[in-house]
Amino acid sequence: MIRYVFVSIFSGILFGIMDGLINANPLAQELYEVYKAIARPSINIAAGFLIDLAYGFIMAGIFLLLYKSLPGGSGLLKGVSFALLAWFFRVVMYAASQWMTINLPASAVLYTLVTGLGEMLIIGLLYGFTLKPMG
Repeated sequence: MIRYVFVSIFSGILFGIMDGLINANPLAQELYEVYKAIARPSINIAAGFLIDLAYGFIMAGIFLLLYKSLPGGSGLLKGVSFALLAWFFRVVMYAASQWMTINLPASAVLYTLVTGLGEMLIIGLLYGFTLKPMG
């Protein structure tokens, strides 16, 4: 349980750092220019931090719940399997919805897909290396 708490906190912090790097860099700002008209003028950092921490706990918990059902014989492969699953449900479905409803450049959709895959792989590998259900 202690390991779960520490890994969840670390992954939540990691989510926040990666989201900042992915969304606040100059390339992302250029690609996501289309959102400028509807974007908030500033970000509530405290709320974002709490949300990312919650994501860390929730995703680590889901990883542990699914652990025995995930493909792969090692924690590493289970982490990759989880990452691909999370990427599909978190990133691919979001990107497809955005592509269908908003006039986005293909480069912005591709950027979202690629960076989201990288982010999910890092989180999945962290879980695969550090978490395993008890018993």
